[in-house]
Amino acid sequence: MSMKRTNVYADPEDLAIIKEAARRRGISEAEIIRQGIHLAAMANRVWDEPLFSRTYEGSGRTLSGDEVRATVADAVRRETDSGTAA
Repeated sequence: MSMKRTNVYADPEDLAIIKEAARRRGISEAEIIRQGIHLAAMANRVWDEPLFSRTYEGSGRTLSGDEVRATVADAVRRETDSGTAA
């Protein structure tokens, strides 16, 4: 994977923590910073598709765990019976 160089300003206390962690883990400070950048990028990513693509009608009240399991099982059974299951 090719990488691009960038400059950032960081709090000296944070850099000291990174330096110590790198020493303890036996990896470079840069690797810890790259991991942090990746986590920040993923946490702020905007996905093209919604997390839930289907909605289900409900009673407007909070269901119990057993009711949720039964509802999901019924939906799976209906999809399997109609041949639309993945």
